[in-house]
Parts: sequence; structure tokens; C-alpha cells
Amino acid sequence: MNEAHILTISHELKLSGAQVRATAKLFGEGATVPFIARYRKEATGSMDEVQVTAVRDRLSQLADLDHRRESIIKSLEERNLLTPELGQAIAGAETLHHLEDIYQPFRPKRRTRATIAKELGLEPLADLLVQGQDGVDPVKEAAPFVDPERGVEDVEQALAGARDILAERVGDHPEARSRMREFYQKHSVLRSRVISGKEEAGVKYRDYFDWSEPLPK
Repeated sequence: MNEAHILTISHELKLSGAQVRATAKLFGEGATVPFIARYRKEATGSMDEVQVTAVRDRLSQLADLDHRRESIIKSLEERNLLTPELGQAIAGAETLHHLEDIYQPFRPKRRTRATIAKELGLEPLADLLVQGQDGVDPVKEAAPFVDPERGVEDVEQALAGARDILAERVGDHPEARSRMREFYQKHSVLRSRVISGKEEAGVKYRDYFDWSEPLPK
């Protein structure tokens, strides 16, 4: 039983530590939610099924978080990438999303367009574009990086490679990922529409159709 998890759940669900501890112990013994809620009220302080379920789910989430944290630390140690600062950030991550955002820049990557652009020597150009911001002339800055012998045929290709590098940096940045996730959670709209002519084939999903605007054939 992880006492830190007990305290976290107690705070989040506004339950006493004794209630959470007793519930966790019962789950560890193999008890089910209905059994705990109905027959172990004296141990849990009369927690109902909703509360017991919430404790069970949060225990599982925190255990998964710890397991992933250990896996990430092992991966970083094996590649000699773990620093005290990074270790502290990983230890302080309270959600799986936050943990993965911290790890993202250090995740082993397949060969991407940004990787290829770096191999072509375009990373300094990406740095120049960021540092110069609005006052920089991208075409002028990119011209010295044109080198057909290395595979950079023209200014357009040099700028495209620099953009690929910058896009990957933003995609790997923990704060940028977190802010974009929050933005989509607040403002995004998920819409499902039936393809015209496929109404019969998808009849069992008809409750999810948006009949006002069917997709084209």
C-alpha cells in the first residue's frame, strides 16, 4: 500500500485517510466494489459505490503513473540522459499527460523530416528564424544554407527544413503541448456525419449521425 497515494486520494476525493486506506486494503484482498459498499461500511465509514469506485479507479491510475515513471527513468538512465533537474520534474509529474510531456523531447525518435533537415545542416537556420522573429528576412537568411552538394537545392527547401525543425521543437515542448491540449479541451467540437448513401450500412450508429450536414459521396 502506497501511503503517498492514500494521501493524494484522500485530498482529491475529500475522504479521510482511514477511509481510503481501508478501501485500498479491501481491494488488495480481492474485494469488489459492490461487496465493499454493501458489506464493509463499518470499515470504510459508510462510503457508497460511487466513492468506492472513485477510490479504485484513482488507485489504478496512480499505480499506472508510477509504473510509467519508473519505465521512463530507466530509459533515460540507460541513455545517460537523466539529470537531477529532469529527475525532479519527472518525480513531480501528477498526471500521465504531464509525465509524457516531460519525456517527449527525450523519447527515442524514428527518422523524421526534422531529423533529415538537421542532417542537412539546417538547424542553425531554424535558430536564426526564431531569434530574429519579425525583424528577420527568411529568404535572405536561408540563402547561405543552399548547398546542392549536401542536398539543399534552393531557398524554399532550406526554409521548409527549418520549419520542420521548429515544428518538431514545438511538438516536443511540454508547456506548448499542455496549452494546446487545454485549448482543444475547451474549444474543440467533435462532429460525426454519415456519408451520403451509407445511411443503411451504418444504421446501428444512427444516433451519432448529424443529419443537418451529411458528408459528400
